[in-house]
Amino acid sequence: MKYILMMNGTKADCDSYAKWSKQDLQANFAFMRAFSKELKDSGTYVATEGLAFPDQAKIVRAGSDGMPITDGVFPEAKEFLMGYWIVDVESPEQAYKIAARASAAPGPGGITGSMPIEVRQVLSGAPKEFQ
Repeated sequence: MKYILMMNGTKADCDSYAKWSKQDLQANFAFMRAFSKELKDSGTYVATEGLAFPDQAKIVRAGSDGMPITDGVFPEAKEFLMGYWIVDVESPEQAYKIAARASAAPGPGGITGSMPIEVRQVLSGAPKEFQ
């Protein structure tokens, strides 16, 4: 089963992260690289990406002529998707354990983090009731 592990944060989280020291950022990046390597080595890794800060986000809709209409940035939004992993595991419990490890990435001063990680199963196709 595939699961997506989503790092979500607030604007304040993003603003705070941008102010971390170079040393703290390097420690966090090193953790994330090692974490992704462990997932690859274990065979559970499917994909991972970090995302640009929310101040670069746009909402896009199709206009009546099919051309894109953009809107945003939305500073009033409460949470933003900051990055994700997709893992392929045997059970949701395995996905939860992996998410907890990601949540513990080091923060400022090397303090163990506790970032919320949303875990959702990735569906491959329509649910049976819609087929």
